[in-house]
Amino acid sequence: MKPAALLALAGALIATPAWADTTVIHAGAVVVDAQSQPRGASTITVTDGRIVSVADGHAPAPEGAVVVDLKDRTLAPGLIDLHVHLTGDPGGDFWKATVEPDEWDVVVGAKNARATVLAGFTTVREAGSGPASAFSLRRGTAEGFIDGPRIVAAGPALAIVGGHGDVNGFRPEINELLDSGFTCTGAVECAEKVRLASQNGADIIKITATGGVLSQQGRGLEAHFTDAEMKSIADTAHSLGLKVMAHAHGARGIEAAARAGIDSIEHGTYLDEAAARAMKDNGTVLVPTLMAFKGVTERLGQGIYTPVVEAKIREVADTARVFMGRALRWGVPIAFGTDAGVFGHGRNAGEFALMVEQGMSHRDAFASATTNAARVLGLENEIGRLAAGYSADIIAVAGNPLEDTSTLESVDWVMVRGRVIE
Repeated sequence: MKPAALLALAGALIATPAWADTTVIHAGAVVVDAQSQPRGASTITVTDGRIVSVADGHAPAPEGAVVVDLKDRTLAPGLIDLHVHLTGDPGGDFWKATVEPDEWDVVVGAKNARATVLAGFTTVREAGSGPASAFSLRRGTAEGFIDGPRIVAAGPALAIVGGHGDVNGFRPEINELLDSGFTCTGAVECAEKVRLASQNGADIIKITATGGVLSQQGRGLEAHFTDAEMKSIADTAHSLGLKVMAHAHGARGIEAAARAGIDSIEHGTYLDEAAARAMKDNGTVLVPTLMAFKGVTERLGQGIYTPVVEAKIREVADTARVFMGRALRWGVPIAFGTDAGVFGHGRNAGEFALMVEQGMSHRDAFASATTNAARVLGLENEIGRLAAGYSADIIAVAGNPLEDTSTLESVDWVMVRGRVIE
């Protein structure tokens, strides 16, 4: 056979549907994205993990395709949570890191990855873990060995020595033993640690820009890093093509992080107008993690947290119920994130009700966990909507999430990267 004929035959074989892994989904309705009205009865065709088409009506399936009947359900894009800790469970037992092997984090993470994806969250941003555990989970879910979402992983957070994100509460020799190796002092060393995180596989840089509620310190919640250190972190990360997410509670810490070029503020509890203005001016996104505040207050008075931590939880409780509403009024861009791990994994969708309580519309709350969150990750052409060429990350619910996001608290069917999670 001549070379030209061989090439033609090869092309024909590749194009034959029988050689592709195709799933055809018949839906009662489809929400393609947060900006569009729901479509009626539709057929979504998925081949090799990607959406091929979203067509009106219940079209016949090609020979050899798997057919999924969801004619009594609404299909929507898989949800995105921009702040999770898959390798941790809620509680005040921070001391366990002294007695458990690092490998145990992966076991816990596998459990939580499955709970998260079954809740409809097909992409998450892992916001701080051990040196390699989140990266192992990222690979495990990507290769299909572990049921779970797509994982964008930070690895260990950058922190100041002795600050939130560093090891605290033990004898000095134990603190040293548990040191992640990612604390830094001064602009030069902080740039070095960003490069080290990139070298080790970080998809994003996480920093603890201010004090924290759950760390074993009573030193307030304002800025930890200096302005020069934060600017060095942001500039170095951006030079490597990485974004930076900053844990930040105090207003001046938020403002300094935004001015330094940090891409997102996590929590943002004491946001004020000056900090909001800096965020708007610099395109910094707020990830409010309202479920985190709900989760920690649920455990007050049970002997779970130390007296230092309990005092801080009570201090922030009232502000946590209103700060996102202020951010909305001040025009701060907001995207969805929960801090799952501070509360039980799988409850992520409880964030929607809390966002709506603070004044966000159901449609905008849905957008915050789909198109807006995808944009924060730089994956707006890959996830966050149902369209030809996008990753087949799809969920099925009983109602219209654009009108009532509580429907997202009970997800009936999940597909991630074209694979159905049973």
